[in-house]
Amino acid sequence: MSNITSQAPEIEHAIEVRDLYFDYGGPSIIDHLDLTLDAGHRCILVGANGAGKTTLLRILAGKRMLHNNHVKVLGKDAFIEAPQGVTYLGTEWANNPVVKSDLTVDYLLKSMGSHRWPERTQELLTVLDVKTTWRLHQISDGQRRRVQLVMGLLHPWKLLLLDEVTVDLDVLARADFLAFLKKETEDRGCTIVYATHIFDGLGDWPTHIAHVADGRVLALHNVKDDVWPELDAIKAEHREKGLLDSPLTSLCLGWLREDRERLRNRKKLDPATGQPHTKWDDLSEDMKKNGDKFYNYWKEKQ
Repeated sequence: MSNITSQAPEIEHAIEVRDLYFDYGGPSIIDHLDLTLDAGHRCILVGANGAGKTTLLRILAGKRMLHNNHVKVLGKDAFIEAPQGVTYLGTEWANNPVVKSDLTVDYLLKSMGSHRWPERTQELLTVLDVKTTWRLHQISDGQRRRVQLVMGLLHPWKLLLLDEVTVDLDVLARADFLAFLKKETEDRGCTIVYATHIFDGLGDWPTHIAHVADGRVLALHNVKDDVWPELDAIKAEHREKGLLDSPLTSLCLGWLREDRERLRNRKKLDPATGQPHTKWDDLSEDMKKNGDKFYNYWKEKQ
């Protein structure tokens, strides 16, 4: 009998995206984007509304069908192979009718199989300060968001994709939540991609910061190891002037101002709003009409 035992191939990268392109049949949403992250990385996506952050997260989560694109998640095709261990949490949960039903948190957690991870369940309830006796129709939006996070993180994950889910949290809940996520990546070697517009308190949290604009990752910085003169100069200025604002917040605001000016110089202003006319204005009706029909893999296979 052979002593050789078969082993699963080692995954080289947690996320590997090469030359990704995506549209709804009109102007591009994602335009030749590259992104590579490894196990244990915590990456913040920084970009203006319409930069492509949400679309990228949904593609990584396997919620958008693509052809002829290299999108590997946990070593597998994000959609065709649908790898286990990927969790996506976005803002659309707030529109789910269940959110405001007369149901208790305890009932929802049991329906999600909380008995399988009693210690993890209790830790999440403590971190997010959620009571199992809460009834969803009687609590605030911020409390509902905390319930969503407990439910979404109940199953242990290998890749967590977060899209603005901390926007309803108070300062304390957000700080405790981010500390929990950092511990998860360090203890279990899992990976997080987090799109947010709130940068306060994030200075020491990410391992990587990706600047997303025009449907591409313009820069991916390793916070710990990279030589980063731009951020170092801001830190020096803050020390010199005794500023209390986060250097990361100042850096990201600078990027977003530059992105806005670049967009304004490129696009005509909409006379109705006074704002730049963007690709989303062109796509809004097309998206309502066509949705994902251009990427309906199964229809094409029929």
